[in-house]
Amino acid sequence: MCMVLKLSTHLNQSMAGSVLLVHKLLLWGFSEIEHDGCRLFSGIPSGRNSGFKVVRYHSLVIDPETLPKELVPIAWTSCTNPLPFFENQSTDNSLNDPLSKVQNGKSSYLGQFEAAPNTKVLMGIRHSTRPHFGVQFHPESIATSYGSQIFKNFREITEDYWTRSQASSVRRRNADYAGNRRLTNMQVPSIMNNLLKRVSVLEKKPWMDINGDYLPQLYDGDEIDCFSVSNKDHPINEKKSLKLRWKKFDRLASRVGGADNIFCEIFAERGAKNTFWLDSASIEKGRARFSFMGAKGGPLWKQLTFRLSDKSGTATKVGGNLLVEDYDGHTSSFFLEDGFFDFLNRELLSFHYEEKDFAGLPFDFHGGYVGYIGYDLKLECGVASNRHKSQAPDACFFFADNFLVIDHLNEDVYMMSLYDQATKETSWLDETEQKLLRLKPRPITEKKTRTTKPSADSPTEFGFYVDKSRDQYKNDVEKCLEYIKDGESYELCLTTQLRKEIGQINSLGLYLYLRESNPAPYAAWLNFASEKLCVCCSSPERFLQLDRNGTLEAKPIKGTIARGTTEEDDGLLKMQLQYSEKDQAENLMIVDLLRNDLGRVCEPGSVHVPNLMVVESYATVHTMVSTIRGKKRPNVSGVDCVRAAFPGGSMTGAPKLRSMELLDSLESCSRGIYSGSIGFFSINQTFDLNIVIRTVVIHEAEASVGAGGAIVALSNPEDEYEEMRLKTRAPVKAVLQFEDAM
Repeated sequence: MCMVLKLSTHLNQSMAGSVLLVHKLLLWGFSEIEHDGCRLFSGIPSGRNSGFKVVRYHSLVIDPETLPKELVPIAWTSCTNPLPFFENQSTDNSLNDPLSKVQNGKSSYLGQFEAAPNTKVLMGIRHSTRPHFGVQFHPESIATSYGSQIFKNFREITEDYWTRSQASSVRRRNADYAGNRRLTNMQVPSIMNNLLKRVSVLEKKPWMDINGDYLPQLYDGDEIDCFSVSNKDHPINEKKSLKLRWKKFDRLASRVGGADNIFCEIFAERGAKNTFWLDSASIEKGRARFSFMGAKGGPLWKQLTFRLSDKSGTATKVGGNLLVEDYDGHTSSFFLEDGFFDFLNRELLSFHYEEKDFAGLPFDFHGGYVGYIGYDLKLECGVASNRHKSQAPDACFFFADNFLVIDHLNEDVYMMSLYDQATKETSWLDETEQKLLRLKPRPITEKKTRTTKPSADSPTEFGFYVDKSRDQYKNDVEKCLEYIKDGESYELCLTTQLRKEIGQINSLGLYLYLRESNPAPYAAWLNFASEKLCVCCSSPERFLQLDRNGTLEAKPIKGTIARGTTEEDDGLLKMQLQYSEKDQAENLMIVDLLRNDLGRVCEPGSVHVPNLMVVESYATVHTMVSTIRGKKRPNVSGVDCVRAAFPGGSMTGAPKLRSMELLDSLESCSRGIYSGSIGFFSINQTFDLNIVIRTVVIHEAEASVGAGGAIVALSNPEDEYEEMRLKTRAPVKAVLQFEDAM
């Protein structure tokens, strides 16, 4: 519910106007605004073609005819039809009127939401005597024009009001307003001071409180209460002083057959058990550069396996069981009362090292934890409960002390070995160097392909069992649309799972097949032998990265369309995605969500969007990608940053917490590893994590593939079902073709 509705309904029931459900208006769109010139809109143009274009997504409006005299209308839509996000742009002149050949994502399914003739929608109100304002649109959105000016104006209105008011009269007035709420004299000034601190972010300048004293900057000190670093000790969180030895081999990768040959020859013996490979399988256009690979290493190696408690979410504490296996195979078990993120945070803060050991390395992973975070760890990020429980562990990580790095830009290979004062250097570096220098490229072999296709009406999808049938999935989409229409959510990222019993399969061979048929910049292979778990991931999406300079970056994908069979068709499909109103809506909502997530842990004013709604092309699909960056605050750890944004907004919807609650009620099983993140947490507090999509998870002889899509007001149930199937195509096809080749 937007601010205009809150203002009308919560100031006083006697002053509330009638709230109506929108039946003839789009639930999402861009609109130009006309206003009455009041101080909230000072310095902002008004009316059609003025450039004052705002973002709207709402299903409830106020009937202006029912407003009491205390609430004054101040802003309206200047026309009934929504505007496109992208204005007319120059296009490929080799195509005859290309935009006429593509659909713009409008849905016939929701035709009842089309604008009624000559209807202007109330977009803003103010109180006639109090400094209270409300707007129906989203001034905080990256795509709203003059949003920062609105906040600046509101800040000045607020500052002037409190400057003019004497402290005693302020207290009396607020006591009168409070009535039966019994606010103390100190509460309102305290609340107002907090508000002043938060809006001061916009101009990054100090603010005075209502008594004339300067306020500290937003998030000073320990104000990030829910992400503050815990000082609790833990048996394996003792301080560790680490040393590093490393060696570089110039342009070796191309001479020995590339990253896949290096991994197979160095780490894949004995079935590639307990191995990892963070694989930049696609390095086109600078999307990725480094790959990291390793196996069970030296004395510092260990495996962390975490499962949420069966009682998690039923009490104030989350909690779960952690199993730790060391290099010698010894295991120990702990109950983590404060959860996995808290433990990982303290573990990473326990490492100490000399920066000179790492001087000259062009990458950020200097050793540390490699693995995955399952979707159900959302329970440690603000969600009240999990309806479903994952069969696989909720988090699994190796501590990588011996590993290789491939620089795909220069074809260099780096050997890395960590050790501490309590252990001696091992012979791993010397032995691995000898293996590397003896490597030869592998011969190219021809692969079989699968040509048979089951009927589209088959109860199975290409040999996989589907958790939700076509009709069931479409019914879930309908339910999502009802939630959106009722104002419960703006966007819901609905998913389902496909499964197949596969028995004994060469999981690494399957991953090699998948990375070749569907290369991706954030691909990954993980093998946790004790859990009978392998992950074959070909993800094109980065969840979140923190580099050595303290820059946070998210690259959400929202909007996907299949590649065309001809160059012309491919270009038209790419353009169709670029101009699709539905996909623009999906992408923009997640961009704004992630700006909020990053804003919780970044320096005020540093969060920005260098790339908005850019279409990227991959082997089988075009995708719409945005980039959000910010500067991490110095008093926030890397794990704090992840916890502030997990799960990735592109897999939840917006608003985030409510959307996850609704999705939990619709989906029939845990997402498990799917929708979570794979990547590393380095000992130097950097990290890089993907979004687990386009992935085959093999657990206890069953292969599962998760897929779904974002449901917005413009969604069509049949189209959403087909989009879900499109996203399963690459991993499902890889499984079936690899089985045939065997």
